[in-house]
Amino acid sequence: MSSRTRNLLLIAVVVVIVAGATALWYGRTHGTAVAGTYDTVAVARGEIVQKVSANGTLNPVTLVSVGTQVSGTVNKLYVDYNSKVTKGQLLLTLEDSLYAAQARQSEANLRNARAALELAQANEARARGLFAKEYISKQDLDTAATAVKSTQAQVQLAQAQADKDRVNLAYTEIHTPVSGIVVDRLVDVGQTVAASFQTPTLIKIAQDLTKMQIDSSFAEADIGNIRTGQSARFTVDAFPNRQFQGKVSQIRLNPTTVQNVVTYDVVISVSNDDETLLPGMTAFVMIEVARQSDVLMVPNAALRFHAKLDAGKPLGPQAGPAERSDKKGGPLGTVYVLRGGKPSPVRVQTGIADGRNTQVISSELAVGDLVITGSATENAQPQGQQSGVRFRVM
Repeated sequence: MSSRTRNLLLIAVVVVIVAGATALWYGRTHGTAVAGTYDTVAVARGEIVQKVSANGTLNPVTLVSVGTQVSGTVNKLYVDYNSKVTKGQLLLTLEDSLYAAQARQSEANLRNARAALELAQANEARARGLFAKEYISKQDLDTAATAVKSTQAQVQLAQAQADKDRVNLAYTEIHTPVSGIVVDRLVDVGQTVAASFQTPTLIKIAQDLTKMQIDSSFAEADIGNIRTGQSARFTVDAFPNRQFQGKVSQIRLNPTTVQNVVTYDVVISVSNDDETLLPGMTAFVMIEVARQSDVLMVPNAALRFHAKLDAGKPLGPQAGPAERSDKKGGPLGTVYVLRGGKPSPVRVQTGIADGRNTQVISSELAVGDLVITGSATENAQPQGQQSGVRFRVM
């Protein structure tokens, strides 16, 4: 290759480099860009399902805590964990020697009081006969009659004490008040339970594990969209690849406040016919609160994207977080449509949103419009800058 040819090639390379650098500088300083520098998605029609989510705990609908009304030492256990029981079945017994002795003592006192009553009644009868013959005074007759009434009261008192001691003796046998399955046993043989101030819990029985409920805590920002009867889906860690169905049965009006965060307990009714779900499992609940079919929608990223000109000034107005539409009341946002290779801001009114798309309820966009979701150049949105329209990720 001759020296002249090499010089011509070198000049050509320099010209190409200078031209490219000039074009890049002009594009950065004048806000121009070609279509290839932006990530775009075509506006389409489809279905959007808005959901709210929270964590909760699976519990039996009816969980009965069986306790004792008397103190004593556990003498014998007849059931254990997972035992199926029927109403009235004996669960455990307490040591009953002391209560049996008290019951026998009360019975003896009752018999003694009844004997005293018989004697008093006989004395009253003799006194009436003597009074009729005027052998004793009216005062003596009244004394005999009063003795009868007093001994009658003693019999009633002894009877009440005997009844009380028989009941306490019966309380040493603990029976189940419902049919179900034992889910917790809190005592062992030889353990002493004290019922002085409150009834201690001995055994917990789930009445029916085929019908369960989820107690979930939803944030106050979501509670306004939840209604009784709404369908719910949930997953549990034990079966990560399986989704279960439920229904909102109750929204409890008692709020819980922790570190200024207010939540409400939402009860989800669950059918557990195969008894796959177990009490205490953690459930991740999703409740469908809105659904729109065949609506215009744009990606959420399009509403977060900001195209910029020189000096960092955004193209067109941006919707504020509290700005509302005068006509339909939906929040406002701005998307950038790629037209002629340049981003053009378009103000839109939005509806419901899911984790990927947002409904557009105004007519500024059409199916097929290319909205910008990101940029590969410096015109892309700086990290940390966000659109005024906020979304809850499901």
